[in-house]
Parts: sequence; structure tokens; C-alpha cells
Amino acid sequence: MNQVAYAIGERRGELLDQEQHWERMTADQKMALYDLNRFGYRLLFVRMMPEGPLAVVSQQSELAVIDFEGEVNLRPDIKLREESQ
Repeated sequence: MNQVAYAIGERRGELLDQEQHWERMTADQKMALYDLNRFGYRLLFVRMMPEGPLAVVSQQSELAVIDFEGEVNLRPDIKLREESQ
């Protein structure tokens, strides 16, 4: 499954701050992110998907996702949209 993740803001034009993204995460996602923080991963944003929130995290140029159940995918098939100047 190929997903496109948007780093600029919500597709609806609503920009969320880091705390608002954090609040959208499930408890399982937060626990998984705590574990990934030890390896330098940081939360980029959370997308609301039909099956539940999907957290997109990064460690330098490496992307990973955490599904609503807290399962981590270190090799997701996603692309971030480049920020337009």
C-alpha cells in the first residue's frame, strides 16, 4: 500500500502544532514513540486514517510510522511532499 504523507499541514489547510499531533495519538502509539525516542526518532505529524491515527516519525532522513495499535513500521512506503518555496 502506497501512502502519501503531507508534511506541510493538514490537507484541509489546518496547521497543527506538536502538542495537537501528540494529543491525536493513541496510548499505544505514545508508548511506541517513547521507545523510538531512545534511537533519535521524533514525531513529525499524525494523520487521521480510516482505520485510526497514523503517526509519522523520523530519525534524521529515515522515516517510520506507528499505527493506531502501536505497531512500528521502520520501512513504510510513504513519500513526504516537499515544502514549496
